[in-house]
Amino acid sequence: MESLANKKCVPCSIGAPTLEPEEIKKYFKSLKEGWKVIDNEKIEKTYKFKDFKEALDFTNKVGKLAEEEGHHPNIHLSWGKVVIEVWTHKIGGLHENDFILAAKIDEIES
Repeated sequence: MESLANKKCVPCSIGAPTLEPEEIKKYFKSLKEGWKVIDNEKIEKTYKFKDFKEALDFTNKVGKLAEEEGHHPNIHLSWGKVVIEVWTHKIGGLHENDFILAAKIDEIES
């Protein structure tokens, strides 16, 4: 399978099918450590930083990436911590785009 980080998010329409549990497992294996699948409906990861400024800088980089990809995660910023939640709001569940964005977010971290 092509690296998820090398793919581009593509717009999906209302009514597009969400990923089945077996498809979720396949994509999940391609992500770096730390991601969790929540109820087969979203993925989530907590990133830790030494202070608020580092967490904010990371948040801004994720925001820029989200705009470039046209796919926007929920981002929870607090002192030394950023929690990212990703799912496709339009279809109410997981799509390949969510895993692409997650893989690209992990590239920011490294």
